[in-house]
Amino acid sequence: MSTQRKVQIGLVGLGNIGRTHIRYLSTMDNVELVGVCDTVKEKADKFAVECGTDAYYSHTELFDRSGLEAVIIAVPHYDHTTISVDAFERGLHVMCEKPLAVHVNDAKKSIAAYEKAKLENQSLIFGIMFQERTLPFYKKLKDIVDGGELGRLTRVTWINTAWFRSQSYYDSGDWRATWAGEGGGILTNQCPHNLDTYQWLFGLPARISGHAHIGKYHNIEVEDEVTAYFEHEDGMIGHFIVTTAESPGTNRFEIIGENGKLVYENGKIILYKNRISMLKHLRESKSGFEGVENWYTEIPVKTGAPTGHKVVTEKFVQAILNGGGELIAHGTEGIKGLTIGNGIMLSSFKKTIIDVPFDADEYEGKLSELIKTSRYKKTRTSELESDISGSFSKA
Repeated sequence: MSTQRKVQIGLVGLGNIGRTHIRYLSTMDNVELVGVCDTVKEKADKFAVECGTDAYYSHTELFDRSGLEAVIIAVPHYDHTTISVDAFERGLHVMCEKPLAVHVNDAKKSIAAYEKAKLENQSLIFGIMFQERTLPFYKKLKDIVDGGELGRLTRVTWINTAWFRSQSYYDSGDWRATWAGEGGGILTNQCPHNLDTYQWLFGLPARISGHAHIGKYHNIEVEDEVTAYFEHEDGMIGHFIVTTAESPGTNRFEIIGENGKLVYENGKIILYKNRISMLKHLRESKSGFEGVENWYTEIPVKTGAPTGHKVVTEKFVQAILNGGGELIAHGTEGIKGLTIGNGIMLSSFKKTIIDVPFDADEYEGKLSELIKTSRYKKTRTSELESDISGSFSKA
């Protein structure tokens, strides 16, 4: 009687998101958690006992002593690069929490390390935790956009202000909401999912005009409100509006094409289907004011399938076991949403529209300057330990 092979996984980072991973890993029959790691010894020891595994206090110690073959990286953002590069140099499979990195240059380092390691092992797996790609309404939007029902896309407007965070949230953990510890605010912490979903649906814009407000509502040194305008090569424009200071927040997604309009809001996707192309109508109509006849349809969305972090990791584990396979999101895709986020901030700093791709060295230099000149001092650094599942999108 054969027994199922288990993937030997190590977890680096035991903060709130690390604990989220622990909860579902314990339910997976094809995974063995061979080590947990945190630089805070007491935390590593505590969770090692709870999980029945070994504690490590540095990621290199975990890599070199635990016997793992794959790692989940759930640490503060700047460390994603160092840990992923060290993992790939050892030939380990990597699942990285979002964002892939703080800035584009660091993302390129992780990707380069992966591509080099892949020359030795073509079956090496690199995933990124974009669990919002598993959410049914976003999957349906992807299906409709890719299916071409809307024809030529003309405008996308995404207002997503359902990211409320209190001052106590920012005061928890000495790395939060600082240029040196986190590398940014809402774009770096909450919105990597939104930025990924945007590029997943529409690709990268060709030009970005960003307007980021630093500590407008919170006592923080990074952005907590952002409005951005995108221009795509095919003529489509985009608007991206986010903040952590709005309650009640809004999540309204409008996608307009020549053949109609999609609106996702309040758990519904509505399609206003044009009877003919609006572009054809505006060229040929004899009426100066009459719009296109359109039909209102609520798009059915199946919501029963599993979603979230576990689904992403299940795909990752299956790919390891099978020597390859489909992932929810490949790690190399993480640079795309990061490019949009860095571009928004660079445009805002320069107060001008910028082209994509932009000078990644310029943005890294600006970030280094902000780190050096930062005078922000936290008044409270105790860690906020809580169930953060409510902060995840339920789209």
